[in-house]
Amino acid sequence: MTEVRLTIEPVLVERFRADLDALIEPSRRIGLAVSGGPDSMALLLLAAAARPGQVEAATVDHLLRDGSHEEAEMVARASAQIGVPHTILKARWDDRPDTAIQEKARRERYRLLGFWVEERGLDALVTGHHVDDQAETVLMRLARGSGVRGLAGMHRCSVAVGTKVKLLRPLLGWRRPELEEICAAAGIEASADPSNEDRKYERVRVRRGLREADWLDAAAIARSAANLAEADAALDWAMQAEWKHGVREKRDSITYRPSDVPREILRRIAARAVRHLTTEGDAHLRGPELDRLLTTLIDGGTSTLRGVLCRGGAEWQFSRAPERR
Repeated sequence: MTEVRLTIEPVLVERFRADLDALIEPSRRIGLAVSGGPDSMALLLLAAAARPGQVEAATVDHLLRDGSHEEAEMVARASAQIGVPHTILKARWDDRPDTAIQEKARRERYRLLGFWVEERGLDALVTGHHVDDQAETVLMRLARGSGVRGLAGMHRCSVAVGTKVKLLRPLLGWRRPELEEICAAAGIEASADPSNEDRKYERVRVRRGLREADWLDAAAIARSAANLAEADAALDWAMQAEWKHGVREKRDSITYRPSDVPREILRRIAARAVRHLTTEGDAHLRGPELDRLLTTLIDGGTSTLRGVLCRGGAEWQFSRAPERR
């Protein structure tokens, strides 16, 4: 690898600094998730220039393909050249995954990064997701029939899956070619993950379709996602008002008497109740199972999800289910 040059146009550094400052105070220390691809390497360069001395980086070696360790070492060398502390985190598999590989790798990645952020005393985890990633995510969710929350895409500020760590995406207003140009100007030859060209993965097929369909505008799709994020926030505001009005909470139970509100508000009430009481698995309910639960509650039936016993009827009751033996 040639010497990395931290030579970024000042206007780009200022643009990134404004995007990041809008998500977290300038005095806070941040951790960067850097895979070695052009998106995350550009993130590394921009963050090092915008917040010198306040940035650390980590690369997850998933141990799922040949060459992954060399790529992590490349990021480590580049980080050292620009004065950013770097850590390589190695995945731990009880059983090496052979199905749903990308989803399982994603969960393991965020698990490791979450521990790293907490161990290092950092204030947030920052990723390199950008406009084109957002467009791909929205199209994938559209194909699955997602509602407003799903079609709002990735949020600029959220929580890393499976952790309590704040997750920030300051590059959601940046395009992939812009980030590639930043890497080229710095003398970085970013790594290329072979899975990014494997059509067996849904995201790869969507990416190619988006690239080949000149009538689809990734930036416009991302703007629609931003508009839907505002609509999602408005629906959450309405749900919280209904929660205050109609919900009674106790330590291990929640009771709600449904009123004449739109079905979407009822969905969100049910999802929040399960999320608050869950004792098993991921507290987040996916769209289809939430739809089934809502139908059951409206019809007066009973269902158990995530360790929560849900009873419908004129008054909905949610309580922690007895432990299974």
